[in-house]
Amino acid sequence: MNAREQLITFITIVIKEFTRFTRIWQQTLLPPVITTSLYFIIFGNLIGPRIGQMDGFNYIDFIVPGLILMSVITNSYSNVVTSFFGAKFQRSLEEMLVSPTPNYVILLGYITGGVARGIIVGLIVTIVSLLFSDLRIHSVGVLISIVVLTAVLFSLGGFTNGVFARSFDDVSIVPTFILTPLTYLGGIFYSIHLLPDFWQGVSLGNPILYMINAFRFGFLGISDISLWLSYLIIGIFILVLFAINLHFLSRGHGIRH
Repeated sequence: MNAREQLITFITIVIKEFTRFTRIWQQTLLPPVITTSLYFIIFGNLIGPRIGQMDGFNYIDFIVPGLILMSVITNSYSNVVTSFFGAKFQRSLEEMLVSPTPNYVILLGYITGGVARGIIVGLIVTIVSLLFSDLRIHSVGVLISIVVLTAVLFSLGGFTNGVFARSFDDVSIVPTFILTPLTYLGGIFYSIHLLPDFWQGVSLGNPILYMINAFRFGFLGISDISLWLSYLIIGIFILVLFAINLHFLSRGHGIRH
């Protein structure tokens, strides 16, 4: 397969992924917007004034970056895991694997689809957040780079989940028991400086903490974590998961029987 044919294949996979989640936008794009709006209303407008300020900012302004990135994380992840497992279930994935298409092109196609959905939902949630908060931007470069890298990372995570999933129930196990707890404990609603020293140390083992703090730095200019450490952690996870998923594809793990 030459470079032009690989590019055509990649674009075809991306178009398929984009069409898949936009065709059912009532299930893929609308629910996270409604859910996040409820967070804004409950934690921002109702509870926020009683809490006051967090790290020198109004509570609603403090939590907005985390809520935006949470929507990016969950949608990037869920788009890839459901799409990839659906291809496994329908046996259409095997047709791609026996074709001359390189494995990295297949992987990049699914990742790009997950990133597209994550960023689109993130943009919609950002627009909705303007109804509740006067968003300020401290660094556009940090915002764009962190949101893209985070979407890539969790698209890769969704791909890994899709590889191991053997039923539709398996698709929801990781988001329910791992992804959701890590997200809520990732500093969306609080600064880790409020925690005792022991739990601050425990929180540093949560990779989502680094992403949320870096994204918050892009908006507010504050972070509990070193910005460059956040980039390093995200980069390491992306490289490791990319290599693992390529290995799974080449070995046909969870795909070939």
